[in-house]
Amino acid sequence: MTRPAGTHRGAITICVMLATIMQALDTTIANVALPYMQSSLSASQDQINLVLTSYIVAAAIMMPATGWLAARFGRKNLFIFTVIGFTLSSVLCGMAMSLEQMVLYRLLQGIFGAPLVPLSQAVLLDEYPRAQHGSAMALWGVGVMVGPILGPTLGGWLTETYNWRWVFYINLPVGVLTAFGLLAYLARSAPQRDIEFDVFGFLTLALAIGALQMVLDRGEQLEWFDSPEIMTEAALSALGLYLFVVHSLTTDRPFLDGRLFRDRNFVTGMIFIFVVGVILLATLALLTPFLQTLLGYPVMTAGMLLAPRGIGTMCAMIAVGRLITRVDARLLITFGLALNGIAMWQMSRFTLDVTTPMLVATGVTQGFGLGFIFVPMSTITFATLPADLRTAATALFSLSRNLGSSVGISVMIYLLGQYFRGFHAELAENIQPFREPMQHLPALLAPGTEAGRALLDAMVSKQAELLAYLADFNLMLGVSLVALLLVPLMRPIRHRVGDDEIAAAIE
Repeated sequence: MTRPAGTHRGAITICVMLATIMQALDTTIANVALPYMQSSLSASQDQINLVLTSYIVAAAIMMPATGWLAARFGRKNLFIFTVIGFTLSSVLCGMAMSLEQMVLYRLLQGIFGAPLVPLSQAVLLDEYPRAQHGSAMALWGVGVMVGPILGPTLGGWLTETYNWRWVFYINLPVGVLTAFGLLAYLARSAPQRDIEFDVFGFLTLALAIGALQMVLDRGEQLEWFDSPEIMTEAALSALGLYLFVVHSLTTDRPFLDGRLFRDRNFVTGMIFIFVVGVILLATLALLTPFLQTLLGYPVMTAGMLLAPRGIGTMCAMIAVGRLITRVDARLLITFGLALNGIAMWQMSRFTLDVTTPMLVATGVTQGFGLGFIFVPMSTITFATLPADLRTAATALFSLSRNLGSSVGISVMIYLLGQYFRGFHAELAENIQPFREPMQHLPALLAPGTEAGRALLDAMVSKQAELLAYLADFNLMLGVSLVALLLVPLMRPIRHRVGDDEIAAAIE
């Protein structure tokens, strides 16, 4: 039995928010528990990294198939099936007794988790009238943006208070509640039994995305293109992309509908969310070791210092949800990018004596800016797309964000190492016994003794590490400024008085 959109809007919103948060949390919550898993599962450092890699690769490969699966089996059926599958695979991850079991269950978790975020976004866009899409995207964005930020904090607390298995068990009550809510309230859509599946298109795109994720995930460990494995994976990714593009342009029924790429707002939004992915998770990937390793904060304290970012994001999204019908979305995006640029500029001037209030202030500023970017960008991206393309479009939107995150983390961590080596060599050149400042060092730091040289090297390393972080923050400031060039490419949202606006006014 089908119900008209909006019949149980509040309950459906809660359900899809729970699904979004559950999946978004799992992108970062397991990172904190990796050292504990490594000991429990008797794994090496390279082996335990497969726990993250397997999930990321599986989710990236399956995400583009969300549109076809929703059309073929019905969106409600797919949503409930994937929520149940994700919940059960999470429980299995918590019960894993060996590395092989853990990697297998994480693969399943990635496969089932891939459709959750795009399905959540598509459901909200359909449940709310067009005039309220800004508010809907604000609600959805809270889960997507806050989940990765709060993940390390929650993961650290669960691991320290209980054990690492609770990082996965936490999904059980959330998943059960979500599945029952969707079963009771989500309107059923009729499956389209006659649609064809472009097997070759899916396989070539899966090859391109999966191989690229392997390059990004393992490149740092294997010295990038000095490694035959990375060279092979990069070649396979390029080949898969080439075959996919050629096939899509020459077949009558391509895996991805060509109309998606003829919509200027959608294509620009895809590029934009890629940039946001780079900024958001790359910042977190840098700040976590910056706080813990360089400044010496405990894990839980570092997590608490990152939490204000999520608070700033939530506050901004609530405000933007109300502003977007009154203010040009492009102006809101510009304001958000400016705030993010200010935060990155402040971060690029951190010192080893940076205060806690400054750390919190920059986090709130950046979180607020990301909220002002994310909601209007999500709204304007889908504003001109036909409704029948929404599920496929939201899947590509989420995929682009995830790829941006992977690229951002890989590049920034690689550059961090390069910057460190460069700054260390530059600073070490000044440690010469005959230089005037070196003549007045305390005996403890005398370069003529082994202990003195060790202490001097430690001080140089710490300063070089700080400079490396600042260089990365400066680079992300540049990324934020370059993103401003994309804003004029988006068409503004035209708010016309129509059926959905009238419905919104009545409600």
